Amino acid sequence: QLTMSLNLPTLLNEENAQGAKRNTECLESLLQSPSSIQDNPLQQLQLASQEVLEKAKKSGRSKCPRCHSSRMFYCYTCFVPVETVPTKEIPTVKLPLKIDIIKHPNETDGKSTAVHAKLLAPDDVTIYKYPCIPEYAEKRHEIALIFPGPNSVSVKDIAFHLQKYTKKSVCSSDDDSFREPLLKQAKIEPEAEKNPNECISSSRSEGTRLKKIIFIDSTWNQTNKIITDERLQGLLQIELKTRKTCFWRHQKGKPDTYLSTIEAIYYFLVDYHQEILKESYKGQYDNLLFFFSFMYTLIKDAKCCAGKE
Repeated sequence: QLTMSLNLPTLLNEENAQGAKRNTECLESLLQSPSSIQDNPLQQLQLASQEVLEKAKKSGRSKCPRCHSSRMFYCYTCFVPVETVPTKEIPTVKLPLKIDIIKHPNETDGKSTAVHAKLLAPDDVTIYKYPCIPEYAEKRHEIALIFPGPNSVSVKDIAFHLQKYTKKSVCSSDDDSFREPLLKQAKIEPEAEKNPNECISSSRSEGTRLKKIIFIDSTWNQTNKIITDERLQGLLQIELKTRKTCFWRHQKGKPDTYLSTIEAIYYFLVDYHQEILKESYKGQYDNLLFFFSFMYTLIKDAKCCAGKE
């Protein structure tokens, strides 16, 4: 995630190092007042009050209560808010399933948005640094990996494809007393052969078999090392609907549909809520973008003031 040094020249270091000094006065003004950007694509989110972040922005960097490093808003190594951001004023989000984030060892901690998920949904999110990741093989009937590819399926098809994993497991059972009735039933009721899920119950619970989702946190050029790991082979892969990123560190040469980690988590959950849980979405996961939207607006304002936009 953004290493928010409010040393004003540093704020624009990556894109406007030479002109930062010239815009210091303008930036100081922006940092003392809430954003007024009208074209913020995140402005429709139903977020908790960000007043605590406004206050922390004005007071500057603060210490991490655990490692005592100087940070802005939160510590990206300890996954906790800094001293000027009381934990009780940070929203928490309850997720419908568990999330594992596999972080590339070369991914800069301060630039990753993965920590946002851990901060805002601490009970449901675990971050692993590759190659130290779990074994998933035995649980692959209830786990999926978010990653685009030739074999990836859409969110709405998750239930069907996970059933196939379970079907393979159940139907290959060595228990003859279990398999025999299925064979007899197939002869008596030929129509059952048309059902691809004949070994599975058709109850509504089929749509909620998914228990865990895996995200890879790295640049797109670094993903190959992780995605080819044998521990991730055989997992159902999910591809998200096309959405445009708002990330300020967008990778050069990549399409704007390449999302940051926290954006991918958020959009997956929105799709999952609607497509799998079959419930109307009313902002239940919007607060996952609590930090992201605030930083987006802050940087958008700074760029605008510097004449970049």
